[in-house]
Parts: sequence; C-alpha cells; structure tokens
Amino acid sequence: MSLRLGVDLGGTKIEIVALEGDDTVLARQRVPTPQGDYAGTVRAIIGLVRGVESALGRRGSLGMGIPGALSPATGLVRNANSVCLIGQPLRDDLQAALQREVRIENDANCFAVAEAQAGGAAAGVATVFGVILGTGVGGGLVVEGRVLRGANAIAGEWGHNPLPLFAPADAPPGRPSREWPGEPCYCGHRGCLETWLSGPALARLGGRSDRDAAAVVAAARAGEPMAVAAMNDYIDRLARALASVINLFDPQAIVLGGGLSQIARLYDEVPARWPRYVFADSVGTRLLRNRLGDSAGVFGAARLWPAGASIG
Repeated sequence: MSLRLGVDLGGTKIEIVALEGDDTVLARQRVPTPQGDYAGTVRAIIGLVRGVESALGRRGSLGMGIPGALSPATGLVRNANSVCLIGQPLRDDLQAALQREVRIENDANCFAVAEAQAGGAAAGVATVFGVILGTGVGGGLVVEGRVLRGANAIAGEWGHNPLPLFAPADAPPGRPSREWPGEPCYCGHRGCLETWLSGPALARLGGRSDRDAAAVVAAARAGEPMAVAAMNDYIDRLARALASVINLFDPQAIVLGGGLSQIARLYDEVPARWPRYVFADSVGTRLLRNRLGDSAGVFGAARLWPAGASIG
C-alpha cells in the first residue's frame, strides 16, 4: 500500500502524520516551530519526514499545509502570518532536499477539506466554510468535498478583510467607533479580522501582555470584568465576521478550528447573534465544532495526494 505523509506547519508547532491505505495512521509526531527562523523551519520539516520514513522503512508522498500560500506567479510563499516564510522558495527547498514532488496548500484549506470529508464534522455537507482561529485567522471554502481555490488562489482568505463595523442604534450621532481604525496588521493594513479574532488579539483585548488567550477565557468564566467584556466583544465580532461569509457564500456549515475553537460558548452564542447581520429572514447555516481536533490540517495535507499515488 502507498504511504502518504502530511505536514502541518503552524505558528507554534509542526506536526507530521503518516497514513496508509484507508487513512490508517502509522505514525504521528510534533515538534515546536522555530520562531522567526526560515532555515530552522526547513530543517525541522526535513527532520520530521526523514525520521518517520526511517522508522517505517519506506518513502511516502508528501503534502503540507502552511499558514499562507504559494504565489501562482512566482512559486514563493506569500500572505503568511509566519512572516519568515514570506518570499521564500519553500517548495523548491523541500523538493531539493527530499528528492520528490511536494504539494503545498494553505493550512485552512487543508483543515476545511479534512472536516468536509469522511470522519470530519461536516462530512457529506455540500458547502462548507472551514475557519482557523489560532495564532492567525484563516478560512477555506469546500464545495462537494473539493477545495475552492479561486482565480488568485485566495478563496476563503477572510482573515485580511476588515472587521464589519456596527454602530448600536442608540449610539450618539457622530460618535467614532471604538473599532476604527483598528490595530496594524502584519499585511500592512489596519483592522483586519486577524487583529480582532486571533488568539493573540483576544489576549490583547483581555489585557494579557503574555498573549495567553486561554487565560482570558478562564478569567471571563470567573467573572473578571475586563475579560467578560473582551469575550462578549469577541463573540459579537465573530458573529459579524461570519455573517459576512454567509451573506456572500451561504455555506450549509461552518466548522471552527484552531485553539479558540475549544471555547464551548461560541457554538451557541455566535449563531444566536448572527441573524441580525445576515440578509435573510432565517439562518440555516450550522456552526460546528471540528471533529478531527487540531490535527485536521495534517490529515488534509496528507490527502493532497490520492491513495495509491506514486512518489515523484
């Protein structure tokens, strides 16, 4: 049987999985992501691949999800929140070192397609929007089990759209929004969804200089006023942001991934709020917790190669 390797390159960890046949897991391993170090990141990926293949005694096909995308024009990494990757020939460097074709896809696309296929939270659902809420904010669109990439290979990249502003009906005339113009984003703009909805953003809004979003969630459960306000704002902003996706793409299901997807209250409170922002008299879109956990992306990466594919 063929061996398929998948690598998920994240902001804090790199994970590899080895699949055989009908997605039988033969090996899984994680290492920390070298921070701000492109060469170190490449070495870590190569080390994971060689280590797993040595342990299994076989070579496999290799697919990888990254927090960005390859430019169709240059083949270099672009739009990555791990900025040390931007402008780098990641695919070429890995192919040269590993002596095979490497397929690279946006990590949110890998997550979305894994959750829309067998074993995922939205298996059998025709239209799915997969969301990453973690170190960064990403998204992927899946139609009939296949990723929709778009003419510019940016379909689903909602994280660098601006937050939809909303002025309460009782707001004084002329009052500037406290959400305008927003925080600077690494992409060069201000007020991107990533600056409001990522883990570091929630930590910042909850007053945590240590970037610990989980501490904000815990403090909100304990009734700490600043954290409660930060969580309430976060939920409303997420509802607004997802409503804009529903208005445009109208998916049957939205699946949340990334570290913040573990916040249980999102699954009740966000759908309760988004009807006021959706252009419809009722909203049938379901908001789903991922079923494959934070490893969905690595399974999606392995599936960039079909079962039985030959190794180039």
